[in-house]
Amino acid sequence: MFARMKDVIKRYNGKRLALDHLDLEIKKGEVVGLLGPNGAGKTTAINAIVGLLDVDSGLVEVFGEQQNGSNRRVRSRIGLVTQEVTVYDTLSAYENLLFFGKLYGLKGERLKRRIEEVAVLIGLKDRLNEIPKKYSGGMKRRLNIGCALLHEPELIIMDEPTVGIDPQSRNYILEFVKQLARDTETAIIYTSHYIEEVQAISDRVYIIDEGHIIAKGTVPELIRKVQGDQHVAIDVKQPEEEALQTLRALPDVKEARLDKQTFRINLHAGADLLDKLIATLSPYTITNVQNEHASLEDVFLMLTGKTLRDSEVS
Repeated sequence: MFARMKDVIKRYNGKRLALDHLDLEIKKGEVVGLLGPNGAGKTTAINAIVGLLDVDSGLVEVFGEQQNGSNRRVRSRIGLVTQEVTVYDTLSAYENLLFFGKLYGLKGERLKRRIEEVAVLIGLKDRLNEIPKKYSGGMKRRLNIGCALLHEPELIIMDEPTVGIDPQSRNYILEFVKQLARDTETAIIYTSHYIEEVQAISDRVYIIDEGHIIAKGTVPELIRKVQGDQHVAIDVKQPEEEALQTLRALPDVKEARLDKQTFRINLHAGADLLDKLIATLSPYTITNVQNEHASLEDVFLMLTGKTLRDSEVS
């Protein structure tokens, strides 16, 4: 077991409960997705694993040793990719990697070798002499990840690593994460408000809400929780949020959400509501209607009662 949290409690200012008897396990070579609404306790759990804060009670163990924030041996084996890009815009990419490598205690030939290896991994081998100021958002994100990989960490925590980047860069990072776990047996904790990312790359997923784990398992295991439900997608032109209240008021509708031009509606198993759904949305121009398979987002919606994108706006 690379890391685990057992019965962990954390309060802020002695009052607000951030972690409520939290249990979590991360194994060697697996990607663990951590999902939760804003304020659910994800960041607190991550900070406890990294050693950036102490917990009030319970066990936080990393690499078989208790994590208490002062164990430098443990912290030196962890890589943290923060949501905020932490590279220096006025230094070249090479200088950034050099700086962070030295912070991790690398030097000499090992540091030079690791910069070359990491530059290949993140796809910036031919752009190292440029300053990040001239990079696209996706390239900055990749450099940010590279800075956390230089010391060859055995556990990497990626906190929203794809925020604000284009789809091509996002796909590059997702493939990179899967390959890194597979080829190096690195354990990875991955958080994102894009549930489809977590569904695509995770070996196991934990869903956290109000400081405790409300569901865990592989993606197929979690999806089976809503497998009996029906899922209908109706594409319309110029949709409006107001229609959601009318849809949700229909009998046998468990939840409805608007995803760009598509109303996604979850129905109880066996419900025969298609005519009513179409009639409700008849003021709009309907361009497509189809049944869909259940997804991890449907599970999240069922358990928390909210969409993750809405809950994560900041």
